[in-house]
Amino acid sequence: MMDVRERNESAWLMTADGARIEPRLRQNMRHYRDDDEVDLVIVGCGAGGSTLLQRMARAGARVVALDAGPFWDPEADWVSDEAGSHGLYWTEPREIGGNDPVPLGSNNSGRGVGGSMIHYAGYTPRFHPSDFHTRTGDGVGADWPIEYPDLKPYYEAIEGELPVAGDHWPWGDPHDYPQRPHPVSGNGELFQRGALAAGIGAQVGPVAISNGRFGNRPHCIYRGFCLQGCKVNAKASPLITHIPDALAHGAEVRPDSMVTRIEIDERTGRATGVRYWRDGVEHVQRAAMVAVAGYSIETPRLLLNSTSARFPRGLCNDFDQVGRNLMVQGAPQTAGRFESEVRMWKGPPPEVSSEEFYETQPGKPYKRGFSIQTVSPLPITWAEHVMAQGYWGADLRKYMSDYVHWACLGALCEFLPQPDNRVVLAEEKDRHGMPIARFDYSQCDNDRALVKAATSVMEDILRAAGADEVITINRYAHLVGGARMAASEEEGVVDADCRSFAVPNLLIVDGSVLPTQGSANPALTIMAVAARAADRLIEASNKGVLP
Repeated sequence: MMDVRERNESAWLMTADGARIEPRLRQNMRHYRDDDEVDLVIVGCGAGGSTLLQRMARAGARVVALDAGPFWDPEADWVSDEAGSHGLYWTEPREIGGNDPVPLGSNNSGRGVGGSMIHYAGYTPRFHPSDFHTRTGDGVGADWPIEYPDLKPYYEAIEGELPVAGDHWPWGDPHDYPQRPHPVSGNGELFQRGALAAGIGAQVGPVAISNGRFGNRPHCIYRGFCLQGCKVNAKASPLITHIPDALAHGAEVRPDSMVTRIEIDERTGRATGVRYWRDGVEHVQRAAMVAVAGYSIETPRLLLNSTSARFPRGLCNDFDQVGRNLMVQGAPQTAGRFESEVRMWKGPPPEVSSEEFYETQPGKPYKRGFSIQTVSPLPITWAEHVMAQGYWGADLRKYMSDYVHWACLGALCEFLPQPDNRVVLAEEKDRHGMPIARFDYSQCDNDRALVKAATSVMEDILRAAGADEVITINRYAHLVGGARMAASEEEGVVDADCRSFAVPNLLIVDGSVLPTQGSANPALTIMAVAARAADRLIEASNKGVLP
């Protein structure tokens, strides 16, 4: 624990009851003027942006992060209510298309400081070593310009800072977690029972939810509202795991600031700052370096909107790579009804999980794989699950009144990167006069085969546990890609250190840089990639070789 505190004191910078960031940190936060040339301006304060902010502030950099949403106060702003948490999601206008359009909003976008990790379930597995060379190993996807060992120390560091609780993990690179696994509820017990009967390995965790007091943060109270913002701050999000330490080391977080363009010096080709709107007024923040962390829709949108004589098709888009190869995960959910009460909403949604099917399996008609976790839809989401089966009226009421008897599992299927799954600018403009994003998505045959296989396994587990009825809803989860990391600018937007090929002092440190997505929630990997990028930047600064 002391090692964690020495590199990130955020957990000890909460109030004594853990309810909020120590008020003096926000009250005394350093404020830069627009015409101050800061060392680094970061666009977005989610998983990647907050990690980079904290690391660079610790290194002594003058750094400011701009976020389009609010600077949340969990005690005052969040409620234990499914409908009352709608404001946590990014609901600005967007267009969707393709053969298999992806709904955007509550399941894959965040609004405000902390980003989508405010309302993620807390599930934090690592990627496997095989994820970094799927093209070489499996003939699909893309190879990363880095390997698993390059990220391993950053996985370990971030797992300690969140912290992550779970069983010994036998899959991928076997490892342990900083905290012991949480006790499981009825949903988790049924997964364990069914998996054992079906001969499938299952473990408890990993979740970034404190199992015991951590600094001033309290332990989990198993209220089941992880997807609505953890009001007790037991669940990790950058708002409480990295922002407090960043503020304590002189960083500024500037909320309610919508960045619309990255400014470029036409003579040198270097980024000079960002243009943004706040309180109805347009500003330009000057900076020696710019880092973009707006995630997989807003980052390509910002780059494509930042046109100039040098970049007529959008910033960093010389080879038409911006916005391409955007991925989602197939995330079917299968529910089973049991005679006894389950009460699946009690406890964190991801309690028990399995990565038995994560890797490519010889003889199967598809490449790569999927993972399975417990999920626990609350009543509104459960109603959507039931309505997707065609039930309405009296039948819907019957299923809703039977809610306590259902258990639910969810899969994360590794859908493959395809260049035509992409973000472009639409004709419609938002309230700032900026073209909105259009996201076109179509599944390939391999994607569909994975969903079918994952659904079959989940049904087998639930029936083996004793379910007398099973129903499935097909859905998506987690966006990655759109500005991917690659070995060359013909294949991607940034290099192995998250630096843009085209603009020497521009970084991208969010999920858009991931070349593939595995069958894992991407939050931990995004934070690890950002922490590594920070280290590389600090090393370059210490050597006097910054671009």
